[in-house]
Amino acid sequence: MSPFGRRANGSRLERMQSSPRFKDGVFHNSARVAPGLKPGSALSTMSEFLLGGQRRVPLGPLPSVDPREAWKRVPDTGFRATWLGHSTVLLELGGVRVLTDPVWGERASPMSFAGPKRFQPVPVTVAGLPPLDAVIVSHDHYDHLDYPTILELAKREVPFYTSLGVGAHLEAWGVPAQRIVELDWWESVKLPRAEVSLTAAPSQHFSGRGVAGRNSTLWSSFVVKSEKHAVFFSGDTGLTPEYEEIRRRLGPFDLVMLEVGAFHPAWGDIHLGPVNALAALELLGGGAFLPVHWGTFNLAIHAWDEPAETLLALGPKRGARLLMPRLGAPVEPGKDVRLEPWWREASALEKAPPETAPEPLGEPID
Repeated sequence: MSPFGRRANGSRLERMQSSPRFKDGVFHNSARVAPGLKPGSALSTMSEFLLGGQRRVPLGPLPSVDPREAWKRVPDTGFRATWLGHSTVLLELGGVRVLTDPVWGERASPMSFAGPKRFQPVPVTVAGLPPLDAVIVSHDHYDHLDYPTILELAKREVPFYTSLGVGAHLEAWGVPAQRIVELDWWESVKLPRAEVSLTAAPSQHFSGRGVAGRNSTLWSSFVVKSEKHAVFFSGDTGLTPEYEEIRRRLGPFDLVMLEVGAFHPAWGDIHLGPVNALAALELLGGGAFLPVHWGTFNLAIHAWDEPAETLLALGPKRGARLLMPRLGAPVEPGKDVRLEPWWREASALEKAPPETAPEPLGEPID
């Protein structure tokens, strides 16, 4: 088995080729958006990457909470979310548990010795997770589709729901074909033994796990709906007017989980960042806003806490109801949740004076 995964073939490839988004051998965004840097930005972006002075990695681990005791209790509102880092969230609604983009690996990379490294471990191990009813994988980038994590989850009797073509990777890594459901945009499926549906929806991004194979699999956002609650999960995306159509067809949403980190003007069409995330929230019709895709890996040219600080400054002015829990802290979006900048505990380490050796208490003894 290879962490690069496997290309689709046979009936899987035929289904991909029948998608309206598949043309000339690859998938395409609805808008004409390039997956790489914007034209003319390569030199300045590389200079900023090499010479920029941003605080891209915290000096210590971010505060976290062990969620296992809380998970043993049924949520009062029947609806709960636990952010476990980056885009990994455990959703509990309609009596089921749905895990999004599970990444427990130490690096967002095909190599164990190189690539972006986690700021801190996930607050709970894969083995410590409660029974799962579904795993969502939005697309095949390394910080969303994690080889060692899939190897662990493949041992569980849990179905995977993902975008067209991504199932080839999952199957190569030991997930049985009968436990893989691949969806095109606007396709829906009901979870077994529950009145909960999953729908793949548009996003504006790209895919690929190597030099070859760019855009050979689809990327999607996902909507999870029970009888009483609805959740929007962006996966990775830039700002797209398609969010208005998502709102019309699948909203309103009780919880909106949007990516806010790993942004830069040079690739502003394929990632949101905090400012565009607030605009996306408005297009989606609002709802409690849980920011994801930040505080876990150094994937861009900005301070590690810039997404959180920008949201804290702008969100309330824009009428956003921010949910920004500590890592591992379960929250119920239907309740009033106090907003506090807990990440500043890690930021404070950067401003602390250096430790000095204590003064001797007396003359040394020969």
